[in-house]
Amino acid sequence: MRLQALILIAMTLATHTLCADAASPNVVIIFTDDQGYGDIGCFGAKGYKTPNLDRMAKQGRKFTDFYVAQAVCGASRVALLTGCYPNRLGMFGAPGPNAKHGIHPDEILIPELLKARGYATGMFGKWHLGDHRTSLPIHHGFDEYYGLPYSNDMWPHHPGVRHLPLEQRLKRWPHLPMIEGDKVIDAEVTPAEQARLTTDYTERALKFIAKNKENPFFLYLAHSMPHVPLFVSDSNRGKSRAGLYGDVMQEIDWSVGQVLAALREHGISESTLVIFTTDNGPWLSYGNHAGSAGPLREGKATSWEGGVRVPCIMQWPGKIPAGSICSTPAMTIDILPTIARLTGSGLPEHKIDGKDIWPLIAGEKKAKSPHEAYYFYWGKELQAVRRDRWSMHLPHSYRSLRDAPGNDGTPGAYLQKKTGQTLFDLEEDIGQRTDLSGTRKAIVAELTKLAEAHRKYVQENRREPAHH
Repeated sequence: MRLQALILIAMTLATHTLCADAASPNVVIIFTDDQGYGDIGCFGAKGYKTPNLDRMAKQGRKFTDFYVAQAVCGASRVALLTGCYPNRLGMFGAPGPNAKHGIHPDEILIPELLKARGYATGMFGKWHLGDHRTSLPIHHGFDEYYGLPYSNDMWPHHPGVRHLPLEQRLKRWPHLPMIEGDKVIDAEVTPAEQARLTTDYTERALKFIAKNKENPFFLYLAHSMPHVPLFVSDSNRGKSRAGLYGDVMQEIDWSVGQVLAALREHGISESTLVIFTTDNGPWLSYGNHAGSAGPLREGKATSWEGGVRVPCIMQWPGKIPAGSICSTPAMTIDILPTIARLTGSGLPEHKIDGKDIWPLIAGEKKAKSPHEAYYFYWGKELQAVRRDRWSMHLPHSYRSLRDAPGNDGTPGAYLQKKTGQTLFDLEEDIGQRTDLSGTRKAIVAELTKLAEAHRKYVQENRREPAHH
């Protein structure tokens, strides 16, 4: 019998006793799209303000060395929701319209674990784990879903194809659908409707919180923004000093403020863990429509720090120390096992890669990373390893801007660059500018050995996605 079926049985048996368990914390994950490391005030944003996120950091904990498993939309989300490196699950890249693969039904996602504990589960926003009906959130543990099945640029109104006749545009991208549950409720999302995405997702999230305030819940609010093409509501348009991108980020900050205010108004802030982070670094080729990697090297779709290191803030009054900072490396794969620990949920029977990082989140003295190292892939290639302060890159090619970035929604061109085996001290050189591999050969040898072992581990423990 599938593990999912066992979980559903356990849920049925446990519901009456666990729904009323006041010790079960609510969990809210707010996940943005293509937001840069430097795109929040407390991480160095300029030209616009993010007062709600800054306040969240003052009332909670800021993570300066937080990572995604792969710097691209779909693979990153797989890692967050399953606790696994996406390469072990065969989930690469960003599956688009009519993708032939999606998340496998035997994978156990965060909402499935929590449903077994009597939690209500809701998701509002971008999914990107496959658009086939059986791959949608409603079939993977979420009671409610409203949002886009993939990125908002997979759309015939994208600036890159807008000059073509609609018939030609549709050969590249079909109309963008809005889905509720597992039904398409709007077959042709328009630019005007994209301008309401952040607001619509937020309003749905607020209704979900109000509806489930008396019982434990898991809310996954996955904003489509600030992925290009950028859209913002009329109420936030032109309000920043950083153009459309700044307007979009201020609207996301507004959304965070709405969620946090709802938790306070319903008297459940102190029983709710809130996590804010993003799926990868900025899409730098879009210039003034892209975010900032701050001091980090490169951006989205690379394994350099600007692609895989992301801003993260966590808040839980009374449980997470206010105004604190964690500089120990952590990753989205660690969210599932940490939530499992906090909610008393059992881990999946199959192997996962994340580990419980609650001691780091709670600011316990002498807390250390439970991982020997973290590993970073692009596609099927292992490209980088981080252990403690050290970041080692294996020989690989990567994309970088050829000249100047694009402007107003049109991207600039990329070229392919290559790196040899390099080593960086991230405590002294966050921008990865000085290669120390020639003078720190013992560390290079140790990390190379770890990389070889991890390649073997992934190969021997690979699971397949669902094929449609």
